Amino acid sequence: MSAVLIGLGLLVFGAHLFRALFQRTRIPDVLPFFLLGLILGPLFGWIEPGAFGQLGGVFTSIVLVVILFEGGLNLKLRDIADSMALGTRLTAISFAVSLVVLPLILRPLLGLSWIEGLMVGAILGGTSSAVVIPMAAGLPLSERTRTGLFLESSLSDVLCIVITRSLASTISSTEVLPGRLLGQILAAFLLAVLIGGAGGLAWAAILDRVHDLDHSLSTTPAFMLIVYGVAEGLGFSGAIAALAFGITLGNIRDLPLKFLERFASFRPVTVSDVEREVYAEVVFIAKAFFFIYIGLQIKGSAPKLWGAALLATLAIYLARIAVVRVSFGKETPRDDAATAAALAPKGLAAAVLAAVPLRAGFVHGHEIEATIYGVVLCSIVLTSVLVFLLRGGAVRAAYHACFRGFSEA
Repeated sequence: MSAVLIGLGLLVFGAHLFRALFQRTRIPDVLPFFLLGLILGPLFGWIEPGAFGQLGGVFTSIVLVVILFEGGLNLKLRDIADSMALGTRLTAISFAVSLVVLPLILRPLLGLSWIEGLMVGAILGGTSSAVVIPMAAGLPLSERTRTGLFLESSLSDVLCIVITRSLASTISSTEVLPGRLLGQILAAFLLAVLIGGAGGLAWAAILDRVHDLDHSLSTTPAFMLIVYGVAEGLGFSGAIAALAFGITLGNIRDLPLKFLERFASFRPVTVSDVEREVYAEVVFIAKAFFFIYIGLQIKGSAPKLWGAALLATLAIYLARIAVVRVSFGKETPRDDAATAAALAPKGLAAAVLAAVPLRAGFVHGHEIEATIYGVVLCSIVLTSVLVFLLRGGAVRAAYHACFRGFSEA
């Protein structure tokens, strides 16, 4: 027990130390924790991935939605309006490129069918909110670029989940109906936004009274988890609902809500500065545990599968340069475009969806799962290395050459 307590204390101090290191050197603070998870789990076997049981999945879900909520709380509606087209365009193009590029590369290497190849492309078509949001917040980016990357990492999870599950259903069906698929995506997104927005309005209306209670700091995250659970229970995206809840609550004073006063006494209140600081600290610490857990989940596999994972990762990052060129306008600073091209890590959504082909009964389910875990590892490491190298030198010059014609400011 004493060793566990010492370890927890060192972990908290390490989180702050690595954060300071990130601010000074741009070496992402997620990388040391991810590597620590690899050392404790796959490399030396000191902690078994299954030791956490069902609590592991619950914990990762909570961390993800808390990160989205806290990030949404600090987003301004004006920035969202300015970046929504960019975020949507970046999400759609990046996802489409993943659906095309990854099957072409992995089918001949692993002997996958076209449906299996498309599933890999869908699973790896998004970016990790847990990596992108904290990392982008600490990098010198314009608000438009930062918000666009934030929205991409949030929106792409919906596409990954809906399309992967739809493709998995083809094993018992003869066709995929594009109209039904589009309807599922729109429903998962739009209705989740409505649930999260309505939850934000409701909580803002009663938050003033809650503030009068003792020890009320945890009530807002608790209500957010309820909103998340309701959205998931209804079959929609709980992550998007949590994001919409945070955005609504953070911007409640700027929303045109006069019409609600006709029906009831409505005096919306947002969270206090103290609460914001507490939530930011919770996210900061939870992120450290999250990446240790993700590192623990990485599974060993044959050299051939690791080679396929590395090749797929390199293809993702090379294609990402073209995606950013098409998605961003030429007014975008070159440093912003280079950073956006480096921020394509895969994380929790990909790790969770990796087992879907195997559970659905596809022939190469084991190979797909191992390859995706390998891409998660390689992409997080590569993102961390690129963000550090983009401070200057040959890598920065190479990326700037890729974005010739973009703004130099």
